[in-house]
Amino acid sequence: MLFNSHTFIFGFLPMTFIGFYSIALLSRPWALRWLIFASLSFYAWWRPLNVLIIAPSILVNFALARLLLRLGADDTRRRLSLTVLIAGLAFNVAFLGVFKYTDFFRGAMNDVFGTSLVMTHIILPLGISFITFQKIAFLIDIQAGRVRSFTLQDYCLFVLFFPQLIAGPIVHFREMMPQFHVAPQRIDKEHLAVGVTLFFSGLFKKVFIADSLAPLVTPIYEQAVGSGGTSFLLAWMAAIGFTLQIYFDFSGYTDMALGCARLFGIRLPPNFNSPLKASSIIDFWLRWHMTLTRFLTAYIYNPLLLHLTRRRLAAGLPGFGGSHTTAGAFFHLLALPTLLTMFISGVWHGAGYLFILWGLLHGVFLIINHGWRLLVPRLWPDRARYVRAMTPLGTALTLICVATAMVLFRSSSIAAAADILKGMIGLHGLALPQPIYDHLGPLAGAAHALGVTATQGGGRSFLLLMMWIPILLLVVLTCPNTLQMLAPYEPALGVKRPPGDRPRAVALAWEASLPWALVVSVVAAVGVYSLGGQSEFLYWQF
Repeated sequence: MLFNSHTFIFGFLPMTFIGFYSIALLSRPWALRWLIFASLSFYAWWRPLNVLIIAPSILVNFALARLLLRLGADDTRRRLSLTVLIAGLAFNVAFLGVFKYTDFFRGAMNDVFGTSLVMTHIILPLGISFITFQKIAFLIDIQAGRVRSFTLQDYCLFVLFFPQLIAGPIVHFREMMPQFHVAPQRIDKEHLAVGVTLFFSGLFKKVFIADSLAPLVTPIYEQAVGSGGTSFLLAWMAAIGFTLQIYFDFSGYTDMALGCARLFGIRLPPNFNSPLKASSIIDFWLRWHMTLTRFLTAYIYNPLLLHLTRRRLAAGLPGFGGSHTTAGAFFHLLALPTLLTMFISGVWHGAGYLFILWGLLHGVFLIINHGWRLLVPRLWPDRARYVRAMTPLGTALTLICVATAMVLFRSSSIAAAADILKGMIGLHGLALPQPIYDHLGPLAGAAHALGVTATQGGGRSFLLLMMWIPILLLVVLTCPNTLQMLAPYEPALGVKRPPGDRPRAVALAWEASLPWALVVSVVAAVGVYSLGGQSEFLYWQF
C-alpha cells in the first residue's frame, strides 16, 4: 500500500487513527497492539506473502536479542555474547543476500566465468534493506548494553511501525520505545495539526512535483538505452532532472512518514534536510538519508577506523594528525574506511554494478573532500574569508558531483550511463529538438555555425524541463524546508527552534492559524487531485 494512494489516505490511515485513539481511551497497551496489527496489514496489503517471508527473520532476531540480553555485559560471558552477535549479523546479512543479491551474484558469475547459471527472480520483500539494518543495529545495541529490557510487543512495534517500515528512517530502539510507552491516549491538537501539515506537504512534493518530472526525465534515459547519442543539453537535463525528481520523491516520502507517525504522538528522527544546499559532499551526506549515514558511520566506518588505528599505533606508525596527517595515515585511516563504507552503501541500495559504482564514486568524492579540508588551513589561514569565497562555489560543485553520480543511480545499464556521461562532457555535440530549432528564425544560421543540430521530437518535454529545472533549483537552494518551518513544534526528533530565536525568525514559519490552515488545505487538495496513474516512491525498492 502506497502512502500516495486513495486507499491509504481515505481508508487505512483514518481507520488506524480512529482505532488507535478509541482503544487508547481504555488501554494504551492494547492501542499499541492495534498499531502492530495495522502495520502488519499495511505490509501485507500488496503481497500477503511478504509477511510470511519476513516473519521468520523477525522471530529469529527476537530470539537472538533475548539471548544477548540474558548474557548481559558480564565479562565471563563476553566471548559467548560476541559469538551470538556475530551469528546474528551473519544471519541477517545472509537473509538479505538470499532475497536481494542471489540473481546479481549469478549474473556476475555468468559475466566473469562465462557460466550459464539460471536467474530465479526471488520475490523481494518490501523494505528488506531498511528492516535488516534496523535489526542489525538492535542486536549491536543490546550486545553493547545500550538496550537493557524489551518485550515481544516492544520489539514488534519497533520493527513494524508502519510509517517507517518500508523506507525508513532507520530508527534506534532507545529513541522510539520511550515515546511509545507515553503515547497520548487522547487526540492532541498540536500532534494532529503538525502531522497533517507534514503529510500533505510530502504528498504535494511527491505527486505534484516528483511525479511530474518523471515522464519528462524517463524518455531521455530510455533514449540512452536505445539509440544513444544523448546530446549535451539533454544529458544535463537528465542528470539534474532526475536529481530533482528523487530529491522531491524522497523529501516527500520523509515528510509523509514523519506526519503519519506524529498523528500518534511519535516523532521519527530527521532523515532529509535540504541536501542540495550542502556546500560539500561531506555536508551532503549529513543532510541526505541522514539515518542511513548515521548507521553506516556508527556501525561500519567508526569500528573499522578504530580497528585500523589500533593496528597502526601498535605497529609504531603515526595516527591521524589533523592537518599534519601523513599520506600513509590518510590512506589507511580515512580513504580506505570511507571507500569500503560507501561500497557497502552502494551494495545496500541495489543489486547491480551501477549501484556499486555510484557508491564508490561517492566514496572518491568524500576522500577528495576530506583531503581538501586537510589542505585548506595551510593554503587559506583566514578561515572566515575562505568560507565566504568558497561556499557558493562549493555548493555548485557539490550539485554537479551529486547530479553526475545520479546518472549511475538512475541508468538501467552501464552503456546507457556511459552515453549520458559522454553527452554531459560534450562528446555527442549540442542539439535542439526539431520544433524548437525551426522556431529559431534568423538565429538558426548562427546556431548551425556553432555546431548545433536538430533532433526529432521532444520539443514540449524539452521546454517543460527547461522551465522546471531552474524554478525547482531556486526553490531547493533558497527556501526553508518543512523541518525549518515547523521547528518550534519539533517536527522530527531533536529538531527544535534554537534557544533565543523568535518564532518568526524563519521566513514562512508555520503556526496553527487560519491562514496556514487555508494554505495546507490548498496543498492537500492539489496533492489529492494529482493522485492517479502509476506512481511509486523510488526508495521503496530498497
